[in-house]
Order: sequence, then C-alpha cells, then structure tokens
Amino acid sequence: MILANIKSAIKRIQISRKKNLRNRMLVSSMRTAIKKVNVANDTGEKDVLNAAYIAAVSKTDKAAAKGAIHKNAANRKKAQLARMLNAQ
Repeated sequence: MILANIKSAIKRIQISRKKNLRNRMLVSSMRTAIKKVNVANDTGEKDVLNAAYIAAVSKTDKAAAKGAIHKNAANRKKAQLARMLNAQ
C-alpha cells in the first residue's frame, strides 16, 4: 500500500523497496556463507573449511562493494574468519 500521491515519491518508494530487497539478499547470503564456515570449522575438515572460507570472503566483499554493509564491518568479519582459519 503506497500512501504517496506524488509520482516521484511513488517511484522513490518502489526504488527503495528494490534496493532494500537486494541488500537483504546480499546480507542473508553472506551470513549463510559465514555459518557454513563455522560448521566446517566444527567438523574439522580442512578442505571444506578452506572452500567455505573463500566463498564467505567473496560474499562479504560483494556485500561491502554493493553498499549492503560498511567496508570496515566487512573487514572485521573477514579478520574473524581468518583468525578462525589460522587457529585450525
């Protein structure tokens, strides 16, 4: 339900909904990739862990590049994953 009467405001609402949906998709896929790294870390399989780590870093970089998360937040998440990987 759109409450705006002005054409440009209606368009703006539609655009912001699309961007919000894209941002949620990017952040959700990033979180899923990070969870896969955590699961692989718990199982202790190094090959699976390395593959999951690479995928998670890629998703995190993409989310930061698209503006879904801040670049410092992305770097912090990648550093946490790297510490987990190196501790293995």
